Amino acid sequence: MEIFGPQSRRNLSSSNGAGTLPTISLYRSAPELEVRLEDFESFAIDRLRVLKGISDGLSRGKKPEEMEILIKDLLKENMRHQDATEVLNKDIISHFALRLVYCRSEDLRKWFLSMESALFRYRFRHLKADAQRAVMGEFDLPYGAVSNVELESIKEKLGQVARSMGQFPPTADAIFYKVPWEDVPELVAGRKVFINQGYAYVAMNQVVLLVATLFRSQLSKALILTNRKWTSSIREDEKHRLTPIVEALSSSYLGPDYSQSSEHGDISLKDIDQIAKSSFPLCMRHLFDKLKEDHHLKHGGRMQLGLFLKGVGLNLDDALAFWRAEFSKKVGLEKFEKEYAYNIRHNYGKEGKRTDYTPYSCHRIISSTPGAGDHHGCPYRHFSEENLRAALGRMGVNSRAMEDVIGKVRNRHYQLACTLTFEALHSMPCDAGINHPNQYFSDSRKILQSKVDSSLQIVIQLDTCELLL
Repeated sequence: MEIFGPQSRRNLSSSNGAGTLPTISLYRSAPELEVRLEDFESFAIDRLRVLKGISDGLSRGKKPEEMEILIKDLLKENMRHQDATEVLNKDIISHFALRLVYCRSEDLRKWFLSMESALFRYRFRHLKADAQRAVMGEFDLPYGAVSNVELESIKEKLGQVARSMGQFPPTADAIFYKVPWEDVPELVAGRKVFINQGYAYVAMNQVVLLVATLFRSQLSKALILTNRKWTSSIREDEKHRLTPIVEALSSSYLGPDYSQSSEHGDISLKDIDQIAKSSFPLCMRHLFDKLKEDHHLKHGGRMQLGLFLKGVGLNLDDALAFWRAEFSKKVGLEKFEKEYAYNIRHNYGKEGKRTDYTPYSCHRIISSTPGAGDHHGCPYRHFSEENLRAALGRMGVNSRAMEDVIGKVRNRHYQLACTLTFEALHSMPCDAGINHPNQYFSDSRKILQSKVDSSLQIVIQLDTCELLL
């Protein structure tokens, strides 16, 4: 796969290197495609949205049937192409692009393997039987289909297994494969197969586990080889073009940048204390409270909170007044104007390079490394469990929800912990998950405003009824 600049044209084909499959790609070798640099990046981002959506769904404990719906929607939304004949090419290009991105460390490889395997299982299950057999042929599975004579002799046993799982007994034309039992430990552990003389009898609808295991093994080996190529040549050869894109993608935030004012309009200084209590995420609530308490924040805290406030609609004049009112209590007005006011104007693009700075995403905040005396960062990651429990209690999170939050934190699902906090405080689900502090604020304001509107509507209806009476 060759990457060209923005002015180059692509010469796409549907070849997959290991033979063309009209169903799903096995990604055995990079295709002979000429790809524009912008397509390389945009296709990778679209696929990354799918994989991160799958990751979020699995982390939230969605049921298999819920995951089926989720993956279908993710693919429909992100993996389309304006030219229907290019859908397969987009799928192949995006996979190999992300293979470069996620080959670079053990943790990245592990995540990519899990998500790509989950996506493959979904796609395989939704193939027709003949297409599934074609994919199995590509993997050259060393398992033979059970003959009709043998199938008839164990029909009753197979029926007992099916009934134990709440399924109908196999029909006369059912296809089973005879597999060494150690090759299907998941099915054996779940008592989902009949075992006889060291072999498990695997139904056609269970073969996905066998195929997915081979797919994962194949991809695992390929990622290691890709990493060797990346470190030995690609990274250096492409350091001015492709490397910056690859190194940025694994930590990319894929949502809105929230650099513009809040869609709910500017927030006023007189309302900011109340809004902070009702709609700030914990990371910003903590910074806000510490600023009010100490009348000072170090640089990291000022940047994290200041850009967040800019994104939620605090204009420059009010931002200067807000920071001045707090800092002058500790450092004095003159020192504030001399040492701090410039940075606030700079964040709003009024000084220096006039850059419109973007509020920090969850990923950036979680990845930060606050030191002693710092208050920025992600409380779910950087607080001790004791301090986190105290902070959640002050926000009003009940004990049951708090245990769920702490459980996610222990498993290092920090954004999910924030999502559960949001749901507990707003009594509303947040299916998309929290990926940005300003998203938390925006979603909170929407919910709270809808409750106010509903209350007003009820009052109006009651007043109308009284007038009619």
